[in-house]
Amino acid sequence: MAYSLTRVLIGFSIAAAVAIPIGFLIGMSPVMRKALNPYIQVLRPISPLAWMPLALYIIRDSDASSVFVIFICSLWPMLINTAFGVAAVSRDWLNIARTHELGSLRTAFQVVLPAAAPTIVTGMRISMGIAWLVIVAAEMLIGGTGIGYYVWQQWNNLDLTAVIFAILVIGVVGMFLDQLFARTARAVAYD
Repeated sequence: MAYSLTRVLIGFSIAAAVAIPIGFLIGMSPVMRKALNPYIQVLRPISPLAWMPLALYIIRDSDASSVFVIFICSLWPMLINTAFGVAAVSRDWLNIARTHELGSLRTAFQVVLPAAAPTIVTGMRISMGIAWLVIVAAEMLIGGTGIGYYVWQQWNNLDLTAVIFAILVIGVVGMFLDQLFARTARAVAYD
């Protein structure tokens, strides 16, 4: 389980570091939205597992390849939700920030980020759920370590009890991760 969680957290963190700033840029700039939207629409529907053979060929390391797959599957929901949340910030709030002569950076951190935070965290919650689903399948493909590999190994050993137990553990950990983001979403929500 520790191997799987580590892979998910690393891939998810890298995706957040890329998706949230780019989502901010897309949400605040109609020009960037138009420029990047075709690429997003082409790359987003590709199954994360379809990237695995290419990742294994280029990276040549199964752990790093599975982290890359988690990065790819986590990227799109965070990026799209961040862009949507930033674009949906009330123009009145932005006008007030301009009236108070806040600079771009202060406006981004003091006005846009708090207003868009619930949508951004929702994107992170969706990304984490997808990442947790994908890591199990990725580890079945790459083998070695992780909960996905364990499930596949126990299936090959015809130990159905161990498979069912692992499935329940996967579900409980997934529920815990989801609840963590649900609480974070409630914490950043504003009324």
